[in-house]
Amino acid sequence: MFETIEAEITPGMAAGDVVALAQQTEYVGFDRLGISDVVFWSDCFVLQGLIAAATERIHIGSMVTNPYTRHPVVLAAMVATLQEISNGRAFLGIGVGAGLEDLAVEYERPVRTLREAITAIRDLLSGAQVDRVGEVFAARGQLFRPPIAPVPISVGTRSPQIMRLAGELADIALVGARHITSPMADQYRSWLAEGEQRAGRESGSVEVAPRLTLCVSDDAELARNSVVRYVAHYLAIIRPDELGEDRLEAIDAALARSTGWYFDLGRYDDPELFDLVPPDWITRYAVVGSPSDVVEQLQAVADLGFTSVSLNLAAVIRPSMYQGLAETIDGFGRAGILAGR
Repeated sequence: MFETIEAEITPGMAAGDVVALAQQTEYVGFDRLGISDVVFWSDCFVLQGLIAAATERIHIGSMVTNPYTRHPVVLAAMVATLQEISNGRAFLGIGVGAGLEDLAVEYERPVRTLREAITAIRDLLSGAQVDRVGEVFAARGQLFRPPIAPVPISVGTRSPQIMRLAGELADIALVGARHITSPMADQYRSWLAEGEQRAGRESGSVEVAPRLTLCVSDDAELARNSVVRYVAHYLAIIRPDELGEDRLEAIDAALARSTGWYFDLGRYDDPELFDLVPPDWITRYAVVGSPSDVVEQLQAVADLGFTSVSLNLAAVIRPSMYQGLAETIDGFGRAGILAGR
């Protein structure tokens, strides 16, 4: 179905639990594992180092870090270290970033910032001596221990401009639209192709993967209920005309009565959300349900022409996030998609 299947874990738990989940993703057969870079949460690069020491095959990276809170030279040194200690299994997931408002960080000049960052990181990882003063960053020097093997760079975005930039500079492009239709897939590919052409790269040189949310349980209804709040959040942002303004306003009100982050197990989800979010919209914004349910849903994604997929793991509502994520990973492993490749 897919040549490459990637998982992402948000580290809202003890470091040891993150490592244990990483080992589980490797065991069931995921190819790549991204660790979310979230403000105020456990540091994703320290966790990647721990995971590198505890795994043997799976590729490890950030999903995604940003050049606003981490200077490109710092990122290059981090990734070079990870590439060494993982024996060549590192990748760098980078984007404009999210959730930086709590640090009073503004996303100034995002395309220029990301372009300069990726260019500097690429040069440094190649072992080059850099001496550049850009419009955003300055960098003069050379990595003490550049990696022997190249490190793939993955760019995640919903932006047309950043997707074109990924076509110019990235090895992997993550489509962050969450809900993927055939016209949307074609649109993202066209933006990517524009960037490839602009840089003189061969068409199709960048791996492209839709970034989807995954929640799996033998109790399919529980899995769906576990992501209702998440789906409601995106419906409130995108405001699809099909739902009607009255329903959308009711969703807005229910979200206002809810508390906590939509994937935090300590959150409160207003009960009305479960009546307001239609079941078919849950499966539009998440790959969710029983193991057999998710096989059918992912086949529809593969039928859009994707050979890779990036799955942001959502926890089934259990006493702990570790238990809920372990259930999702186990259920996906039993779906047979990973074993059947």
